[in-house]
Amino acid sequence: MKTEKFQEKIKMKNLKQKTLALFFTYRISLKVWEKIGNLTREIKPYKELANYFQGIYFFTYGDKEELKYQELFSKNIKIFPKKWNLSSSFYSLFLPFFYKNELKKVDILKTNQMSGSWVAVIAKWLYKKKLVVRCGYEWLSFLENQKKPLWKRIIAKFIEKIAYKNADKIILTSEKDKKFVVKKFKIKPEKIEVIPNYIDTDLFKPLNLPKEKNSLIFVGRLEEQKNLFNLIEAITTLPVKLVIVGRGSLKEKLKSFAKEKNAKVEFKENVPNEKLPEELNKSEIFILPSFYEGCPKALLEAMSCGLPCIGTNVEGIKDIIQHKENGYLCEPDTKSIRKAILEVLNNKNLQQKISQNARKTILEKFSLEKILEKEIKTYQSL
Repeated sequence: MKTEKFQEKIKMKNLKQKTLALFFTYRISLKVWEKIGNLTREIKPYKELANYFQGIYFFTYGDKEELKYQELFSKNIKIFPKKWNLSSSFYSLFLPFFYKNELKKVDILKTNQMSGSWVAVIAKWLYKKKLVVRCGYEWLSFLENQKKPLWKRIIAKFIEKIAYKNADKIILTSEKDKKFVVKKFKIKPEKIEVIPNYIDTDLFKPLNLPKEKNSLIFVGRLEEQKNLFNLIEAITTLPVKLVIVGRGSLKEKLKSFAKEKNAKVEFKENVPNEKLPEELNKSEIFILPSFYEGCPKALLEAMSCGLPCIGTNVEGIKDIIQHKENGYLCEPDTKSIRKAILEVLNNKNLQQKISQNARKTILEKFSLEKILEKEIKTYQSL
């Protein structure tokens, strides 16, 4: 992103004297982000935001090894690791006391996810700061969709109720989640900002790489939500190869199922974020056959690479894909998935149209510049 251009668009004078505190998701650290291949992606927005804030503080659940990441940041981003060898649960309750002096200097508190939000709420109670509660996905809604045990949903609802009530602003990634929160928690709509996941359009872009003929790619967690058994079933009679990138509890079952069905499927572990564009660009089509979604980053990244994308006609996907314009929608059943794959594979004109419009959609609505512009306006409104 061109920082000068961004500064022209947004006047930052009222944030230049402010400090932002980011509370990491419960049990998550910079080291964990690096391990799962997300470090570069997660820190990039804050490296940009550092140009507009006096300071940004990271409160993580890592030990002193976290400090080695300091060299990745400018001087006004400071890392505060976990003190002493405490359990994460105990530490999360007392962090606002351990870092009392630092938090007194902060102006805005922000959660990275709902899990761990109680740390920021406690800090707000103690030091009377502004609180922004961000949810990359709506926790309770997600648990309900997964039909998780009642006790888990009760805990999530209790935590979310407290966080939403105490927030000065709430950031959600989709209109679907906003409607859910307004209805379920009786939150005023004007308190909620819908800011989607950002895509690094300089990293995720069309590359001049040879594509493997009749190849599909899926990227995501290997869980029931993603509907991968139906996807594998759908390709059994098709002359295609499916690459599945990701980890999850269903990996071995999916491998066995693919072998049983004699489907041509290649499984790959998680690919580091900076290597993923290359993996995507080698395939002809991206497919996301989920039963439900929030604001799926994998789909947005594939669209940014200019891949023709097939997605199921469900919440979270149909909000992004316009059928036969910037993507292709189908139903979650095997027959519909198979039909969609055949139609997109055999229609080169449709592929080209979808590809161009997909990239255009991401540039116009999901680029880092567009997303940061919205987020900064949220901070300014406080």
